[in-house]
Amino acid sequence: MLLILDEEHKSHLTYLIETDNGVVEEFGRIAMEFIRNGPNPKLYQSAAQKLDSDATKVRRAVEGLMHLLTEATRLELSEIDFQDSVITLGFSPEKKEHMLQLYIENRKEIKNILLEMCMDLPHYRNLEWRLDVEVASRSLRHQVVPSILMKLHTEDNGTKTTQVLQTDPVNLVHLTKSLEQALAEVKSQHCRRIIRNINK
Repeated sequence: MLLILDEEHKSHLTYLIETDNGVVEEFGRIAMEFIRNGPNPKLYQSAAQKLDSDATKVRRAVEGLMHLLTEATRLELSEIDFQDSVITLGFSPEKKEHMLQLYIENRKEIKNILLEMCMDLPHYRNLEWRLDVEVASRSLRHQVVPSILMKLHTEDNGTKTTQVLQTDPVNLVHLTKSLEQALAEVKSQHCRRIIRNINK
């Protein structure tokens, strides 16, 4: 699977394509510092002075490289896929090797950082359910009142919890349709574009 970047990120990486191999290594170090601790304008200014370049170009190149590394790690690209992705961006074989080395050495750390940044929400473990039907009461001798009792088991950071829920069939059908619509919406092109932008 090839990594597909938008035109803006490709344009940010063109600065690295045109520079020396040593510069790519230095930018790799700065990009990893960005991933670990966030942006550092002083580093950009210092690198720009050494290269006799514009600090904005340096910052964009670092951000482009950081995005390349985080996206490749998030998608768990193999070494071959990563190399192919870098070559399609226009990097020379020598720079491709530098980029690959940077990816191999840092992908485990990047993955751990990305996992720490993720929201840890309770996740599904099991669901038990039972259908109850009330067929009569003291005031109404002939009635049918169905209800569905559910026991939802979830887990959050190793802590297991149970929620007991009760609903009627009409609400359950409505809930099911709403969830199906939401799943269909997630698969739409518009929603995928939004998710891609959020993950950047």
